[in-house]
Amino acid sequence: MEHVGLALLFTLFAGLATGVGSLLAFFTKTTNTKFLSFALGLSAGVMIYVSMIEIFFKAKDALVSSFGDTEGYWITVVAFFGGMLVIGIIDRFIPTYSNPHEVKKVEDMKKPGNAINDPELMKMGMFTALAIAIHNFPEGIATFVSTLQDPSIGFAIAVAVAIHNIPEGIAVSVPIYYATGNKKKAFKYSFLSGLAEPIGAVIAFLVLMPFLSEALFGIIFAMVAGIMVFISLDELLPAAKRYDQTHLSIYGVIAGMAIMAISLIYLQ
Repeated sequence: MEHVGLALLFTLFAGLATGVGSLLAFFTKTTNTKFLSFALGLSAGVMIYVSMIEIFFKAKDALVSSFGDTEGYWITVVAFFGGMLVIGIIDRFIPTYSNPHEVKKVEDMKKPGNAINDPELMKMGMFTALAIAIHNFPEGIATFVSTLQDPSIGFAIAVAVAIHNIPEGIAVSVPIYYATGNKKKAFKYSFLSGLAEPIGAVIAFLVLMPFLSEALFGIIFAMVAGIMVFISLDELLPAAKRYDQTHLSIYGVIAGMAIMAISLIYLQ
């Protein structure tokens, strides 16, 4: 309970990174694809390592303590894949044309002959904002719950989520700016889509905290691990490869894993 304020702060930080992506689209001339490829790979490496090496086994320890060795391990595995199922179902119900992970570049803001007042582009931008908000909701819960258990893990997840929210902010801003020619409106919708992250955290706090036992914590933590692995494999790595140059994305993955491994050693 003593980390509630910190958990909310980390979640807010991660969510508002969509606004950073929007600002990059407005105030930079070109997309640094090398940086994005490496950074998205690094984000995936952090998420995969911390999920598989740290979060999964913390969940297993809690559930084994509550239910015994065999049953506790089974519940951990089921909850882990249950987390993947939840985020997979969310993905399934998002229209394909509003995929929030379609690569957009800041150069797209400066193309001559932008299609101002195009309702289809506005619709695309709005659906992209909605899709990102839906994705950010479970990510907010994951960041919040992880910080409650271990602030160092929560911080790592918050940074990883923030990195992958930057290109998502661009993905919202580009079509809305195309449609309206209004930077403020494009930024507003990008910013609002990121607020689903702290909203998810607040709902987690209000709904789950009164019932949070060691067993429930273990189930939630195992689901968080599954969600993070799914996001890494389904969203971060494909996006990193789209921006990729000279294998930078895989170097980022390895660097993210190494940074997380060393950090966990020193934080023991």
